Amino acid sequence: MNLRDIATGSDITREWRALDARARQLPTGYQAAWEQIRSHLLRYSSFTGRNLTPIFDGALGLLEETAADGREIHEVLGGDIEGFCAALAGAHGARTYRDRWRSRLNRNVAGRLSRLGG
Repeated sequence: MNLRDIATGSDITREWRALDARARQLPTGYQAAWEQIRSHLLRYSSFTGRNLTPIFDGALGLLEETAADGREIHEVLGGDIEGFCAALAGAHGARTYRDRWRSRLNRNVAGRLSRLGG
């Protein structure tokens, strides 16, 4: 990956297209689960989405292995796909936009309080 690819985002575009191509090879029920996983994980995205690429790759790999084993999707993901995604993203240290805003607000309040107090 070179600087031009990073600056233009073409590297991430190639990676997302490769993930989409892999996802289209999944059985129908798995494709629906993949779309739900994508929608729930996108809230953990950084500005460029580069932080999610390894997370998406791992989740898609899990779906591919499960489909190859002939197991049902609910056996692996359970009934709570949102919870699955939160645990998956949290294990990788990803934070939602709400977490980032809360952290920034807390820093600002703490900074102003420290200036008032002393």
